[in-house]
Amino acid sequence: MPVTETDGAPRTAIITVDDDPGVSRAVARDLRRRYGEQHRIVRAESGESALDALRQMKLRGDMVAVILADYRMPQMNGIEFLEHAMDIYPGAKRVLLTAYADTDAAINAINVVDLDHYLLKPWDPPEEKLYPVVDELLDAWMTSDHRAIPETKIVGHKWSARSSEVREFLARNQVPYRWYSSDEPEGERLLRAAGIETTDGDGLRLPVVITPDGEALVEPADAELASKVGLATTPSKDFYDLIVIGGGPAGLGAAVYGASEGLRTVLVERTATGGQAGQSSRIENYLGFPDGVSGAQLTERARRQATKFGAEVLTTRDVVSLEVNGSARGVRFADGTGIDAHTVILATGVSYRRLAAPGMDDMTGRGVYYGSALTEASACLGQDVYIVGGANSAGQAAVYLSRHAKSVTLLVRGPSLEQSMSYYLIKQIEDVPNISVRTCTEVTEAHGEDHLESLTLRNTASGDTETVDAQLLFLFIGAAPLTDWLDGVVVRDSAGFVVSGPDLSAGGERPRGWELDRMPYHLETSVPGVFVAGDARSESAKRVASAVGEGALAVMLVHRYLEKR
Repeated sequence: MPVTETDGAPRTAIITVDDDPGVSRAVARDLRRRYGEQHRIVRAESGESALDALRQMKLRGDMVAVILADYRMPQMNGIEFLEHAMDIYPGAKRVLLTAYADTDAAINAINVVDLDHYLLKPWDPPEEKLYPVVDELLDAWMTSDHRAIPETKIVGHKWSARSSEVREFLARNQVPYRWYSSDEPEGERLLRAAGIETTDGDGLRLPVVITPDGEALVEPADAELASKVGLATTPSKDFYDLIVIGGGPAGLGAAVYGASEGLRTVLVERTATGGQAGQSSRIENYLGFPDGVSGAQLTERARRQATKFGAEVLTTRDVVSLEVNGSARGVRFADGTGIDAHTVILATGVSYRRLAAPGMDDMTGRGVYYGSALTEASACLGQDVYIVGGANSAGQAAVYLSRHAKSVTLLVRGPSLEQSMSYYLIKQIEDVPNISVRTCTEVTEAHGEDHLESLTLRNTASGDTETVDAQLLFLFIGAAPLTDWLDGVVVRDSAGFVVSGPDLSAGGERPRGWELDRMPYHLETSVPGVFVAGDARSESAKRVASAVGEGALAVMLVHRYLEKR
């Protein structure tokens, strides 16, 4: 069902969605009668069409003040719709239209979607039951920070590795941007407007990022890009109660609980919050989300929650060393600067291992991607896509990319998926006709000129090889802990994962160099006051829920440490 709206110059919008056409028209009519001169009234007759409209408005930088949704709608009820809508426009005021029999659901929605108000139907007369509510919400919205986020523009080439990295960096940091191909008219116009010559394609340096204030950045590094698009990169203090290193689920969990409990907390992330989980297209086994949630949605909610409680979040800061200075614990950044705190939580997570096969490095960012690279999903349309990996992240990517691709082939080194992938994902993959699974298979070579064109595959059981056409390859091949910078400072196992708690005290003996008259706490490392949580910890569960739980538990142990130091 198309979305309808009033014409005219851009104005702040009021959105109404109801699957009953008569009710939908009546609500829009009453809203337009009262607010039509100052506000644009947008009407939709399904949750999906309303979400499509909201996404388009977000890209344009439009402002949305109030969203009114009917509770009883098929496919997507009003609460589910508002839950998605708040990820797009978190500042918009939310109203649920409901019948008297559904008031319990409306009351529950106050906690689920931060509902601002619920209205019983019918709302006649609107002068008594509708307008006073909307007036109050508009007044509240006007006094809040409701400014539209200006748009960042990226001009690049489809097969430019750095162009892909920049898009992924902005997307994972929830920075709105618009992509323009350098070989299309609008991209060429933007490059010319930025004073960049476009006639010599071989010498063109891409990508070019145009900031909201019109500054052109040529092949910007992540740190420069972050500072130009409003991401915090510099700490506001020299000393904190708690430094959290890593912004995955464990780090975000620690930041939320640390800041909410009054600790001066700073979270330091080298690229973007979310970690590997933040790149997941859909997480369906996380408690409280029966319909699933994307990693990006979960990450953004957690980041907003942490900053709401006062935690600082720093991006593009690469921590290179951990220091013990008396009772203080310090971290040093790659640029030579640093910060200190009473305590540190290591939540550095893991990274996907690189595939050491000929041609792979040359094709990285040009058809070969580590992780899901969701910004490349549109490039999968009509293409043959290959995914290497047999764990949940690979399965989630396969299901997601199958919606766009001609075919998706999952390449698994082992004899089956059962030992490495959750049962629910295996069943989903079996039900998708354009996904095939090839077990006992590995990639031995990548081929292509300026981008990936084919792959050589080897059957590990028979030794047979074959070359297949392939335009896109996504790799999820194991997890390597990001802990090399901790060598010689904290105890790690043979694989590089950080050892903590009872595992440090084999035979009941204190760890070497441990000077306190107690044993290490459960998540405490071999350095007192330094804790580890999530995937970087030796013998961790490697699940989102357990990582969040460990982040919260680490903060409880931080309090215990601070009380008894």
